[in-house]
Amino acid sequence: MDEELKNEYFEKKEKKEQDLKRQNIRKTGSRLLKYLIILVIMASAGYWLYSGITQQPPPKPGQFFEAQSRDHIASDISHPEYNSNPPTGGWHYNQPAQTGIYDIELPDEKLVHNLEHGHIWISYHPDLPKGEIEKLADITSNYGLRIIMTMRAKNDSLIAMAAWQHLLKLDTVDEKAIREFVAAHRNIAGPERNIPDSGFGDFRAKK
Repeated sequence: MDEELKNEYFEKKEKKEQDLKRQNIRKTGSRLLKYLIILVIMASAGYWLYSGITQQPPPKPGQFFEAQSRDHIASDISHPEYNSNPPTGGWHYNQPAQTGIYDIELPDEKLVHNLEHGHIWISYHPDLPKGEIEKLADITSNYGLRIIMTMRAKNDSLIAMAAWQHLLKLDTVDEKAIREFVAAHRNIAGPERNIPDSGFGDFRAKK
């Protein structure tokens, strides 16, 4: 009988030890899982933080030109040469031009003031075919406010898209590129943006 009791005691002891081992294994596994989850969360947070710091925003369409000045000048006052053709910032007259479509040239100094207000200036060379000019006019009139279109003989490209400190030159009416430029800069570029527009019109000579 004593032998049976002895065996039973050792069996219970062994079972208890095995139960404790299993509990310890489960606890260890649970802790390891928690640590793993924490590491994954920390790694993910670190990755997104690093990406946010190092990832640069996509470049805006057009070439960047630092504005040389924001001074107002009278029409009889000369100033240094602009750093882009057409100009995208610098010395300008006191009053901007009314936005709209023109088939004549307007003074650069007047239109630079428009750019300061966040407007887009679309200028075209006189050599641009008439059909292309009409396409430009259709796009311009589709936007209405804060956009102006003029002829400009000094352009060294057939079409120039100007915003404050940004310039895109084109040799054909690339509607996608034009609309991307307008979306990126209209009422966004320009230190005096959000000033109410005076209205939009078609000022071309009626033929």
